[in-house]
This record gives sequence, structure tokens and C-alpha cells, in this order.
Amino acid sequence: MFGIENYLGFILAAIILTLTPGVDTMYILTRSVSQGRTVGLVSVAGIMSGCIVHVLCAAFGLSLILSSSAFIFMLVKWTGAIYLIYLGIKTLLEKNKAFEISQSEYAVRDLVKTYKQGVLTNVLNPKVGLFFLSFLPQFINPNHVNGPIPFLILGGTFLVTGTIWCLFLSLTAALMTNTLRNNKIVGILLQRLSGMIFIGFGLKLGFDND
Repeated sequence: MFGIENYLGFILAAIILTLTPGVDTMYILTRSVSQGRTVGLVSVAGIMSGCIVHVLCAAFGLSLILSSSAFIFMLVKWTGAIYLIYLGIKTLLEKNKAFEISQSEYAVRDLVKTYKQGVLTNVLNPKVGLFFLSFLPQFINPNHVNGPIPFLILGGTFLVTGTIWCLFLSLTAALMTNTLRNNKIVGILLQRLSGMIFIGFGLKLGFDND
């Protein structure tokens, strides 16, 4: 259908790849653990929205720019790395401890900000775009590889499996930390840990040459 080959095999591969931890996984876990269920779910929405951008780019060939231009690749790569480092430093310097804020106290503007951060974290990682560009064609008939429809179907399938897994991670992480939310010391430690994780993944993204 639409030139797609071995669709069941793709679903299996998508599930396996989704279970492999990466920057997005750690970002969602960090947000869910330190700031609760609501922020975690909004982070999932942001990350998945970023993935939609990458799927559309792969489907319509825009990601070819990243694979053909080393300069643009490095530019986007370091932009994403710097942004993650910025989030980490900002978290480390935050005066309000995350666990001191009730989930119901998050204003809409704060949730919108969290959503935007999730989108940028994913969109500014060029490896995600290159992953879709290199992985999706493996399950498309060469005679249909230039059409966007099979890319969109496979990309949408990947987004569904990824969303289910990320929602599970977020809800589980938030549930596990509910009993710790009145412990200020734990809140401070987790906030510091969150900041260091962001900085660490920013440095990894920037200096990773794979």
C-alpha cells in the first residue's frame, strides 16, 4: 500500500527504537520527575510536535539540506546543544524549587513555555531529522520513494508508538515521585540533577561526531 514494504516489520523496529533512551527520553523523565505529571505531559506534547516537524521535513525532502550541507548540520547541531546547556544552567540557577510548586499552580503561560522548550529541544537536534530521512526509506519501494505519502504514513506510525511510550514514561515517573514532593531537600537535589542532565546532553550533542 502506497509503496510501503514490510509494514509490520517497521512497527516492530519503531517500537524497539522508541524504547532506546536518548535526549528526548531524558528530557521527558527529567521534567516529569522534577515538576510533576502536568509538566511531563506537556513536555511529551512538545517533543512529539518537534517530531512532526522532522517527519514533514523528511516527507517533503527538506532534511536533504542537513545531509548535504555540513555547515548547516553543524549550525543546527550547536544551536540545539547551546539551547540544552542554557536550559541546564537556567534550572541550576532557578530560585524556586520545583517540588515547592503544586501541579495545580502552573499557569497557562508556564505550560506554554514548557511546550515550546520541548519543541525546540527536538527540532534543534538534527540527528532526529537525519534519522527519519535514513530510516523511513528502508521500508518504501524505490519506485515510490519520491512521494510524500509513504513517508507520512510511516512517520505517523512512528509518532504513535513514540507518544504511547513517552506518555507511559511521564506518568510513571510523576507517580513514582509523588511521595517525595513534600521533601524540600529531595526537591533541591532533583532540580540540580535536572540541570546537570540538560547540560550533559547539550555537551554530548555538541561534541558527538557519530
